[in-house]
Amino acid sequence: MQRPLKLIIFAGVALVLFYFVQDALFNDDNYIKPLLKEREDKDLSFRSRTNSPFDDAGRRAFKNLVYYEPNLAYRVQAKIEKLAQQDTLLMPLTNGSYEPYLRYGVASFELQNESKKLTLYRKLSGEKEQLFVPFTDKTNGFETYGGGRFLDVPYEEDRKTVMLDFNRAYSPFCAYDPDYVCPVPPKDNRLDIAIPAGEKTYEKHE
Repeated sequence: MQRPLKLIIFAGVALVLFYFVQDALFNDDNYIKPLLKEREDKDLSFRSRTNSPFDDAGRRAFKNLVYYEPNLAYRVQAKIEKLAQQDTLLMPLTNGSYEPYLRYGVASFELQNESKKLTLYRKLSGEKEQLFVPFTDKTNGFETYGGGRFLDVPYEEDRKTVMLDFNRAYSPFCAYDPDYVCPVPPKDNRLDIAIPAGEKTYEKHE
């Protein structure tokens, strides 16, 4: 009669260990700290002369970018449907011109208990290592840049899934200086929900 009891205890311990290991994957050391370090590094780059969207006066006034608190609910695994015909889209730019991007595939995912899709793009003149995901959501013009935000996704040929980490959503350079020319997210990447994750609207300091 002891064996079933031992099995139950073993199963209970295994379940506890599973949840402990699962939590450990996303603790401060494994996810939050590297994310915050990325944000600190970006602030440093914006203060530099070579990687900043600001002029000299803007760099002197710059303190830091503003973000939502990291939220794992906005780090979602998406299924990739690679497009059989990867046609070229002339994506509009903020100055009225266009830039060619390849429509690579469609990422399907669940967010806020709803099914959503975003098209993944490749810049024709760029490297293969990243896919480009420009998108808009219901925070634009209120808490985030009105023109939408971007995600960069590591590129791997024939992969079936991709991680969309909206905690890493960032604003284009034209959010800080309208003289920059930036892509405008296309219609198929306009989400009808709010994504309170990633970078917020930058507020200039006098």
